Order: sequence, then structure tokens, then C-alpha cells
Amino acid sequence: MSTSFAGERPRIRLIQGRERRVLSGHPWIYSNELRMDAAARALPPGGLVAVEDFRARPLGCATFNPHSLIAARLLDPDPQASIDAGWIAGRLRRALALRQRFFADPFHRLVHAEADGLPGLVADRFGELLVLQLNTAGMDRLTEPLLEALEEVLAPKAVVLRNDAPVRKLEGLDLHVRLARGSLPEAPRIQEGGASFRADPLGGQKTGWFFDLAEARGHVAALAADARVLDVYCHAGAFAIRAAVAGARQVIAVDRSEAALALARESAALSGVAERVRFLAADAFSELERRGGSGERHDIVILDPPSFVKSRKDLAAGIKGYRKLARLGAPLVADGGFLFIASCSHHVAMQDFAAEVAHGLHLAGRTGRVLRAGGAGPDHPVHPMLPESAYIKWQLLQLDDPASR
Repeated sequence: MSTSFAGERPRIRLIQGRERRVLSGHPWIYSNELRMDAAARALPPGGLVAVEDFRARPLGCATFNPHSLIAARLLDPDPQASIDAGWIAGRLRRALALRQRFFADPFHRLVHAEADGLPGLVADRFGELLVLQLNTAGMDRLTEPLLEALEEVLAPKAVVLRNDAPVRKLEGLDLHVRLARGSLPEAPRIQEGGASFRADPLGGQKTGWFFDLAEARGHVAALAADARVLDVYCHAGAFAIRAAVAGARQVIAVDRSEAALALARESAALSGVAERVRFLAADAFSELERRGGSGERHDIVILDPPSFVKSRKDLAAGIKGYRKLARLGAPLVADGGFLFIASCSHHVAMQDFAAEVAHGLHLAGRTGRVLRAGGAGPDHPVHPMLPESAYIKWQLLQLDDPASR
């Protein structure tokens, strides 16, 4: 039975035989693992609860949403821990200290949800501007103490809430974007790999920038000196511009979004490489087919598409998109050149992604070798019990000429 006592949090209890995952360190508790009686169902979404095993032994403090499949998200082993601005500030300081070991500049993901002990929170750092996504009812209810804690730890000049991710609907939350604190810089910028980029924290995708592939962009840029580069799905130009800054002789960047290309052009100018980067609005698959038919070749081809697999039910059909992408992209790579291909579909496992890429290369009649493979950078840590949250996967390959087989 779920009960509450004066001065104590409401208590939720696990069903006997369903506690193994939680006891092994998993931070989530699903609704079918709990005694979801009338009292539990009446609790407000996002409220704090004390979690007990079936014998009423305390397991910790969690946020609770009776209407979500992931009903409870553990915060602290103390069931009565004070989850206030001071507690959040402690988690923020730990997250910041980790990033400061990897990043000299303040451009990175500051908080990556469960792995940083703040489930439901994504926080990206654009210098003195912070952009947040509060994706769970629990974190949404903690908005004010979170903003107070951010002020204490970083004193940002502005904080934007990008609460427009569709996942919020699963938590019964509305979608909105708003400036929560301070005033936005006139033209928010990011510094990465010697390049300067214009960011769009209010209107761009996700938080307005993709920090997750920054490390991978460095690997590609290291190969770019005097190279001819084709970047398909270039979005705001991160790969293309970093390649140009690294000395690429010519870069062609393709995306269907005129808004993204406008930002990319501005960033190319800011980075001093506008004369070496040509941006083109076109459909990716159509453009790859057209260029492949013309027989053109590039020293580096970059394929970083949006998610082809939005949900598990789309997996069987969507995963074949990576095979097609590799098949169309490989013929455009010069003999001894490089192919970078990525997936941000968290439903696609790395081994399955790699198998589809290999199949696509075979269909294109190309051979080669994987030089590097990986995921997001260290500012996107993964909770050990949530390997599925490692959504990014990529490969960097060198390809041989078909005639050399």
C-alpha cells in the first residue's frame, strides 16, 4: 500500500520479485514493477517519493509519475534527501568538474541526464548562455531550484528552456520554448576546433547545436588538409566548416533546410572560409544519386543523417536507410579516400549499424577498412545500466578503389 505520513514523503513499494533491476543499480523503476494502487495513482506527476522494496526496506528517493511507463527515476539513496537548489548544485559542480578535465573552453554538454545524476535534464553550455531541456515531469517540477542552482554554480547571463522535445508528451507535459533568465546575446556563438559557429538556441534543432559529434568532427578535420570534401546532411555546417578551417581545398555542403544553411553560411564567414565552402539546398539521397551518376570523386565524404529510426516499430525498415546511404556514398569516395557515416538512432545497435554499412559498401563494390568507430564525446557520459542511452554511433573508413580488388 502507498501511504504518506506527516513530515515524510509518500512511499511507493516494489512488487515482490520485481526488485532485482533496481537492486543492481538501475536508475529507473517501471510502472509494472510497483504496487500501483489508488493512492499511488493519485500522486501528482513529478512529485518526490520514497521508494521501498516489497518488505518496506528503503531504497532511496525518486521523482514519480503515475502516468508514465518509467514511473520512478531514482535521485538519491536517502529516501528523505532534501532535493533542493543546494542538492542540485552539488550535482552540477560534479558535472562541471568532469567537463573541465576535457574542455578548455565553455562549449559542451554540461549535464547528460541520468549519467550525471539529474534524470530528465539536458544542459548545453554556449559560453555564458545555457540551454536546457527538461524532459520529465520530475525535472519540470524542479525548474525553479534548478535555475537557482545554475545561478549559484555558473551565474550564466542567460538560460533558455527548450522544452519542445516530443518526449515531454509521454510525461504529460506541454511543449514550449522560453527565455527563463537573463537576456540572449545578439548573436550566440560557439567555438570549436578553431572555427566559429552561429548558434540558434531558440529555433535550432534540439538545444540549437549538436555537441555530441564534436570529437568525431576533430577526427575528420585531421584528414582534411588539401582535401576535396562532400558533406551531406550538413545541417549548420559543423563538419564542413571544421574541414575547411583545417585546410580543405574545397568543401561542398548539402542540406535540405534553408534555415540551417543560412546559419552555416554565416558560420563559414565568421570562420574565414566562406570562399572554400559551397552550400547547396537539396535532398540528400537524390543528390548522392545524381553525383554518383556523374562519376565525381571526393577525398572525404561525410554522411551524418537525422534519425532513420524514430521508434522501435520503425527499426526493420529504417535501419536499411544506413545501407542505402553507404551504397550511395561509397562510389563518391576517391581511391584511398575516407567515408564518415553516423547514426543518431538510439534504437539501432552499433553492431547492426556496422553490418548495414558493410552491406552498403559491398553493394557499391567498395572495400576498405574501419579506422575509427565510436559514439558521443566525454560530455555525453552513459549510465552503466542504461547502455541504450548511447544513441550516437559512427564509423570512419578508408576505401579502396574497385579496380584494386
